[in-house]
Amino acid sequence: MPHLLTDRLLLRPWRESDLEPWAAMNADPEVRAHLGELLSREQSDAVVAQMRADFDARGYGWWALELRDTGEFVGRAGLDRVGADLPYAGVDVGWRLKRSAWGNGYATEAGLACLAFGFEELALPEIVASTTAGNVRSQAVMRRLGMTRDPADDFEDPGAPEGPLRACVLFRTARPR
Repeated sequence: MPHLLTDRLLLRPWRESDLEPWAAMNADPEVRAHLGELLSREQSDAVVAQMRADFDARGYGWWALELRDTGEFVGRAGLDRVGADLPYAGVDVGWRLKRSAWGNGYATEAGLACLAFGFEELALPEIVASTTAGNVRSQAVMRRLGMTRDPADDFEDPGAPEGPLRACVLFRTARPR
C-alpha cells in the first residue's frame, strides 16, 4: 500500500491503533450528520476491514490520515469506486475528519494528494466527489480542489432514507493535460 505525504499529513495504511479513534468519529453525531446513522464499534471495525481489503484488491482506496508532526490519527481520505446503486460511475475522492481537525485545511490538503495519486499513478481520466446538498463544508473543499458542479448531475441517493440526506450534489474534475 503506497503512502502519500503532504506538508502536514501522512496518508498511510490502517493500524490497529486507528480503530478506537475511528469508532469514536463514527459515533459522533456531528461527524455523521451528512452520512447517516451512527456506527457501533463493531460496524466501524468492519468498515476498516473492508477498506483494507478493497485497497489490497485494487491498489487504491481509503488511507488513514495522520498529522506528520504529532502522529495523531485525524481521519481518512482516499479514492473509491462509485457504488453501482448510484446514477453515475467512476472513482470518487473523499475525506472524513474528526471534529477537532475541522477548519485546518486538512481535507483540502489530503484531497489534493488523492487527486494527484489518481491522475498521476492511476491515470484516471476523471475523478468525482459527491455529498449531500446540505453539506456546504464538503462542497467548499470540492471547489478548493478545483472541482466543478453541474446541477444537472445532482441526484437522489437511493440508499438514503427520505429526508435531508437523500438530495446530493456531484462535483467533477478531469485529469490535467
